Amino acid sequence: MDEIGDIEFDKEKFKQTLHYIISQCGHLENIGKTVLYKILYFSDFDYYELYEENLTGEVYRKLPNGPAPVHFEEVMEELEAEGKINHFPVKSGDFIQQKFLSCKEPNLVLLSGKEIRTIGRVIAKCFSMNARQISAFSHEDMPYKATKDREIIDYEMVFYRNLLFSVREYGEDD
Repeated sequence: MDEIGDIEFDKEKFKQTLHYIISQCGHLENIGKTVLYKILYFSDFDYYELYEENLTGEVYRKLPNGPAPVHFEEVMEELEAEGKINHFPVKSGDFIQQKFLSCKEPNLVLLSGKEIRTIGRVIAKCFSMNARQISAFSHEDMPYKATKDREIIDYEMVFYRNLLFSVREYGEDD
């Protein structure tokens, strides 16, 4: 496990999460690298808002197209080397989209039911967006908005989300 600041990155859990997301929606035409980045981001940040603990502990950087997971390339290479994921470019209009397909059933031993439910809710919310739409959507989330360009996004900023992004029911005591 890596640690950046006070965030502990669980590489194996991130790997299982990424493989699970790809197995659930990677086959859809609009799901490429940019959409995967945002589904990962919202899974991690929504989970943190709901339970005040990290799902994968992945670190996300503020980039022009939205939040980007720092360990994505490294983990994707491992998934490919293990024969779990297939990665290939596809021409999509004027762009080359990076597609990812699952070759095996994902191992979910490190993911709890509430983690899988959170990921499932994020997929349901985001699966129909294309890269441009989900990037624009992610730009409006407070953790992204409150971060300087190219800096690491602070998980604590989820507690300042507006109603469009907030996934937690806040009572008077919260």
